[in-house]
Amino acid sequence: MPESAARVGFLGLGTMGGAMAGHVARAGFPLTVWNRSPGKAQELRDLGAIEADSPESAAAGADVVVICVSDTPDVEAVLFGDNGAAGGLGPGNLVVDCSTISPSATRDFALRLRAQEVGYVDAPVSGGSEGARKASLSIFVGGEAADVERARPILAAMGTTITHVGPVGAGQAVKAVNQVILAGTYLGVAEGIVLAVKAGLDPELVARALGGGAAQSWVLANRSGRMIANDYPLGFKVELHRKDLRIALEMARESGTVLPVSALAEQFETGLVNEGHAEDDMSALARVIRSLSGLEG
Repeated sequence: MPESAARVGFLGLGTMGGAMAGHVARAGFPLTVWNRSPGKAQELRDLGAIEADSPESAAAGADVVVICVSDTPDVEAVLFGDNGAAGGLGPGNLVVDCSTISPSATRDFALRLRAQEVGYVDAPVSGGSEGARKASLSIFVGGEAADVERARPILAAMGTTITHVGPVGAGQAVKAVNQVILAGTYLGVAEGIVLAVKAGLDPELVARALGGGAAQSWVLANRSGRMIANDYPLGFKVELHRKDLRIALEMARESGTVLPVSALAEQFETGLVNEGHAEDDMSALARVIRSLSGLEG
């Protein structure tokens, strides 16, 4: 157990949160967990975690509360809804939100908690389900320096790159930038793979060749195979990336920034969701390029 280990309440045990909470437990932090739907905590209980029946009860015995849920309304409900965590928090506690949500809502939540003398750090993550399982996430952290340092040992159990990027809300803004860049990268790799197929080339050989040059990327290395096979097992859901792009596009409207590639990707992802592919990995953007190019699926 880390010396003077903080007691951690972890709220949200989905694809990302369950794996992240497991790493926190293995690092020796006393852990209490909660999830909206039951049946997600058995492995964590085996690691010594206590399962709470509400966010409030999970927070009541914790020094630091970590949240990992899907969207802005979910974070608000977990914090301020019926039996929300805010009811169990008091002076000196800290909230670390690893969800990906609106930067402006993040700043509002922090202000509301500050009235209770509770600190707030936004710490959205990048790396997908693989990164969560391997504890290799990149984490973009916003908040006051002292709060970030309190959170750092817990974040270090979940990720390998932890960057303090500015005040509260800055972490969420950086995550939006991350998702914008990913949108263009996924679309670029999808177009390249489909072009290789249509040109009669061996797409696997093409991907290996390009991996040694300027076109190399994590997406090319880790997702081109899915695009070639036209099979998209879960890594990061299409519907969640679409939600993230909508946050980025709202930031763009507020700042007068033009994001044509992101807007196109959001429209493609809306089509995929409507066609029943909401839970496919976001590399399923290749489905759209394949279809437009006359390939199957």
